[in-house]
Amino acid sequence: MKFGSSIRRLSLLAGVVASALGVAASADAAEKYKIFLSMSYIGNDWQAEAANMVKALAAHKDFADKVDLQVQVAGPNAQRQIQQINAMVQGGAKAIVVYPISPTALNQVVKSACDKGVKVFAYDAEITEPCAYNVHIDQEEAGRVTAEWLVKKLNGKGNVVAITGVPGTSVDEQRTKAAKEAFAKHPDIKIVGEAVGMWSQAVARTELSKILGTRSWDDIDGLWMQVGCFTANAMQLEAGKKAGQPIPCAGEGSNRGRIQML
Repeated sequence: MKFGSSIRRLSLLAGVVASALGVAASADAAEKYKIFLSMSYIGNDWQAEAANMVKALAAHKDFADKVDLQVQVAGPNAQRQIQQINAMVQGGAKAIVVYPISPTALNQVVKSACDKGVKVFAYDAEITEPCAYNVHIDQEEAGRVTAEWLVKKLNGKGNVVAITGVPGTSVDEQRTKAAKEAFAKHPDIKIVGEAVGMWSQAVARTELSKILGTRSWDDIDGLWMQVGCFTANAMQLEAGKKAGQPIPCAGEGSNRGRIQML
């Protein structure tokens, strides 16, 4: 099952960025307004797409002569992201669009930014500091719906492998929590393997390969993957399964995954 939130997430991001750029576009300023994109972990397709969309919007004719967009990457390191946001504020940021590596770790630096008149927009993942603008889909619903779909496909019984997202983010915590709660309602559903997938097809392949070092595909009845169903299906075909035989996989939608299903 493909939960098509990738498109929703990017659509929401487009709205967030338009709002942030609007801070500049609506003002009469002799100088360009400084807008920063603060990214955390970027080792997956989704964040690359997100960065490209922000850059494209900033380059649009409506904003190009009014906005100075700068992008900084902290990686999965909350302290580095805090330091970078501090530097953005000191460097004259008017607005900061951020993918927070933690829902709470950035609260103090975000509050400080707000107090200095900087608008802070968090996309997809959340910041719990009240002055930040949070724009995201219902991540718990994403976890619950995908897990319930898998339970239904397995008729309430079977061995499941779970591949989660980027640790520490509100997205991963909420989706995983909701999925496990859904699975727990069915005692004949067993999670027999779990690994961190970082929302990356490449990482999902590596982690699934490790799990398959101790069990075969025949030992697994279903997959719950925040990202990676395309890769999992490809791995099964490589292992000798025929087209149309891959086990049910619940996760985010992607164009390649949809093509595979067709």
